[in-house]
Amino acid sequence: MSASDAREILRKYYEYANAGEWDRWCDLFADDQVMDEQLAGHIEGLEVLRSMMKGMGTMYRSFRNEPAHFLVDGEKAAAVSHVTAVSPAGEVIEAEVMNFFRIVDGKIVYMANHHDTVPFQVLGQG
Repeated sequence: MSASDAREILRKYYEYANAGEWDRWCDLFADDQVMDEQLAGHIEGLEVLRSMMKGMGTMYRSFRNEPAHFLVDGEKAAAVSHVTAVSPAGEVIEAEVMNFFRIVDGKIVYMANHHDTVPFQVLGQG
């Protein structure tokens, strides 16, 4: 896969997330995907991910994850982004994020995110 193909997958990852198109977002992942997500934990399998993402619309009043930089090296990629979100209670969340990806045969097979978890603590309030 070329670097431009990987960048296109990353672009869609953020485009679909920002549009709340979680089914299309999940389509970017391989059936046997593995994700290490700081808030949700370790997630294995596309169907588990799809089930989890069904609740995304109720977790936030609004959610934006704006990419600033993409780095691609073969099947490995990284993205630096900024999350701006609003909790159901109206609390604003701002966080800098770093995501690591492995992309094989046009699908994300592994993803890990790294960010300060303190801004997200408002999600447990209410």
